[in-house]
Amino acid sequence: MKKGYMTQIALSKRVGWSESNGRRWIKIFNEFIPVLIDGRNKFYNEESYKVLLIIKTLSEKNFNGSQILELFSANGIPATEQELLNIIEKKSLLNEFDQTIVDSIPSSKEIIIPLLKVMKDKKPYTSSMLNAGVADYFSLSEIQLTISYPDSKEFIFTHRMRASRYSLKKQGYIEEVSKFTYQITEYGLTLLNDNSEEINDEIEELEKFIDPFEVIQDKVEEIEDELINNLVEELKKAHWRRLENIVVELLTAMGYGDGQVTEKTNDGGLDGIIKEDKLGLDNIYVQAKRWENTVGRPDVMSFSGALDAKGARKGIFITTSNFTKGAEEYVDRLESKKIILIGGKKLARLMIENDIGVSIRKKFVVKEIDFSYFEGE
Repeated sequence: MKKGYMTQIALSKRVGWSESNGRRWIKIFNEFIPVLIDGRNKFYNEESYKVLLIIKTLSEKNFNGSQILELFSANGIPATEQELLNIIEKKSLLNEFDQTIVDSIPSSKEIIIPLLKVMKDKKPYTSSMLNAGVADYFSLSEIQLTISYPDSKEFIFTHRMRASRYSLKKQGYIEEVSKFTYQITEYGLTLLNDNSEEINDEIEELEKFIDPFEVIQDKVEEIEDELINNLVEELKKAHWRRLENIVVELLTAMGYGDGQVTEKTNDGGLDGIIKEDKLGLDNIYVQAKRWENTVGRPDVMSFSGALDAKGARKGIFITTSNFTKGAEEYVDRLESKKIILIGGKKLARLMIENDIGVSIRKKFVVKEIDFSYFEGE
C-alpha cells in the first residue's frame, strides 16, 4: 500500500462506521471521494477521510443522502468548518416550515424570462449554472435556495426551476443539448425581444404545460404516504417480540452490523444489540416500544441509564408513536453518548427504503436519451 493511503475498511473504521455502512456511503458519494485505483484495489487518502467526515456529520444532523448529494452538486463540498456549521444551522432554522420564506421565492412563471436572459449569449448551460444565474438575478438568500416543503427531499427553488425549464423546452424556447445541459434557441431569443404584452401572453400559455414526471411524482408520494400510514398501523398491531425482530432486521439491512434480539430475562431494559464489528467490540443497543402515547423525556432518560449500565455509547430508541420536544432536546444535549430517536413514520420510511415488510407491486421504467451514444464520428 502506498504511503499515506488506507483501505476502505480502514477508512470506514477511522470515520466511525462499520465496514458495511462505510461501503454504502462511499458507493453513494464515489464521485466526490478521492480514490487511488491500483489494479483491483482501491485506496483512500486524508482528503477522502475529510469528505466522509463531512458526510457523516451532515447525516447525523438529519440530512439524507439525496439532500447531501444535492448540496455537493450545487455548492461543492464545504471547504471550512464554518461553512459546514452554516449549512447545519440553516437546516435547523428550516425545520419549522416558514410560509413567508416560500412566498418570497419566485414562481415558475416569474422565473421564465430571467432564465432566458441568463442564456441569451447562446452558450450551453448546465442546470446548476442556470440555478445559480437565476438565483443571482433575484438576489436570493441561502435560506430561500435551500428551503423545502415539509417531508420533501427537493428544494422549492430547484423544483420551480425544473418546471420552468420543462415549459421552455416543451415550447422550443430552449433545447437540451446534452444531459442536464441547455441552450437557448432562436425562438427563445425572439421571445426576449417581444413586447411585454406578447411575452405575458406566451407565459400564460407556458403555464399550461405540466411536467409529466411531476404528476408521476405526486402520485408516487400519495401512494407512499398511504403505505407509511398502513405500515405504522401494522407495526402497532404486531406482537412486541415481532416488533423487536423487525427493528433489528431493519438496522442490519441498513448496514450497521450484525443484529440480535436480547433475551428478556437479562436484557436490562434493552431489546436488541447491533454489533458494528465482527468481534462485537463496538455495540449499538436498541429499544423498541409499541406505544400509542407520545414518548417523553423520562422514558428516554431511562433508556440512557440502561446504556450506562452496559458501558455503551450508542443507542437507538424506536417507537410506533413519536417523541416529545423534551425528549428530543435531551438527546441533543448528550455528550458522553449518542442516542437516535426514531418515531413511527420515520421507522416506516426506513422500512420502505430497505425493503423490510414491503414488496414490489409493480415496477415502472422511464428511459431518457443517452446523449453520449450519439457523440463522435
